[in-house]
Amino acid sequence: MGKRKAKQQDLWVSTSEIPKGASHPFYAKVNEVLQQRQLDRRLEHLCRRFYKPVLGRPSMAPGVYFRMLLIGFFEGIDSERGIAWRVADSLSLREFLGCSVTELTPDHSTLSRTRRLLPVETHRAVFRWFVKVLGEEGLIEGQSIAIDATTLEANAAMRSIRRREDGRRYEEYLKDLAKAEGLENPTREQLARLDRKRKKKGSNQEWMSPADPDARITKMKDGRTHLAHKVEHAVDLSSGAVVAVTVQAADLGDTTTIEPTLQEAQANAALVNERGVEEVVADKGYHSNQVLVDLHAEGVRSYLPEPERGPRKWEGKEKEQQQVYANRRRMSGRRGKDLQKLRSELTERSFAHMYETGGMRRTHLQKRSNILKRLLFHAVGFNLALLLRERFGIGKPRTLQGTSDAILQLRIAVATFCASLDPIRREQPGCIWSFALFRRFRVRRNFSGFYHGLLPHSPKTRPLNSDRCTNVLTEKNQFRPCQRR
Repeated sequence: MGKRKAKQQDLWVSTSEIPKGASHPFYAKVNEVLQQRQLDRRLEHLCRRFYKPVLGRPSMAPGVYFRMLLIGFFEGIDSERGIAWRVADSLSLREFLGCSVTELTPDHSTLSRTRRLLPVETHRAVFRWFVKVLGEEGLIEGQSIAIDATTLEANAAMRSIRRREDGRRYEEYLKDLAKAEGLENPTREQLARLDRKRKKKGSNQEWMSPADPDARITKMKDGRTHLAHKVEHAVDLSSGAVVAVTVQAADLGDTTTIEPTLQEAQANAALVNERGVEEVVADKGYHSNQVLVDLHAEGVRSYLPEPERGPRKWEGKEKEQQQVYANRRRMSGRRGKDLQKLRSELTERSFAHMYETGGMRRTHLQKRSNILKRLLFHAVGFNLALLLRERFGIGKPRTLQGTSDAILQLRIAVATFCASLDPIRREQPGCIWSFALFRRFRVRRNFSGFYHGLLPHSPKTRPLNSDRCTNVLTEKNQFRPCQRR
């Protein structure tokens, strides 16, 4: 039996002797697509004015920075520290970035400093370029878009909010209120009781976060109150590609934020077709008289469901009435209903990929400009996944990991199904159940319990046709196999 002994490492090791794993097939295809489109040369041209030719240590190449942010989307890593650690730990990702085994991968501080130095316009230019690439590939038409919004949890805590007027903390403000009520040294229970009686205690006009002044107090999707940012997507309804992304204040309504998102979508859609956006689809939160009038003035047809507002008064509002009735007419048609189905499917899909599996539901960055930079490259990764799925049939490196779970669930379902057949098999040992006749047999649904509905037949005879059989459920909900007429 051998024993584990301490070994002295060699002083010099040839790079050819270092074990190297096979490159990841997904990232090899990603590099193939990016090299075909000459991404590195385009990025170096866009970022040339931000790099000094001689002075200082050579910085991280723009292509490496772009690929590291793509890794954050494909791997679902939310923080830049996590991206740097993942790249340093994986040989296949090193090859994806173009780093040899003897080179040091970029540190998280280099990644964050590069992000801070490159402006939002550069990130937006890369996003627009890839929208144009999808247009050349035939994956974006840019005529019918859907607009929807979601909230991202900010990198700030509610307990750290301060008063805008004097900078007092929330607890200090409550103590001053308690002193005004006659309580000199209030306990935490008394402060909580006093705070519970107040109304409108979380107003964004009175409170702010010193860590992230752009964050706003808002109610999240799960019902929690938190500091958050509002993100709005414009999605092409022909393919589901993201046409525009905007980050805005979370306390703004949908009727206010639709205009900048639509302008951004119009500018990007003009790269694909000359007419730009012709149809806008959104939910009922975007419906208002002024929004419909503005969309008509821009030459865009609206498909916005109208909320229940009761009887309307149109005195002196003939223009608004005309647009509201026209939108109502379009929504009652077949096309309006089909577009609403596409909107609910494709916009939520982009949210799921970018924020749930993409790891950006809670941001690790502060200020809207920094968050927008990361989200623009997340949207590029989402659109790139559509192109990869169109060419190679797979859009993410972890897509096949769920296949084994699906096969296991299928086996469990089949085992459960077969177990339900055991009582009848014990009654008829020679009975074989034909799955080919599963669709021909229908069982009444007004009884409790699970019934398989498969027709038995003897091994020596062929399966009985459904028109020559009578399937019976007895009064005690017991299945009696069909008998030949």
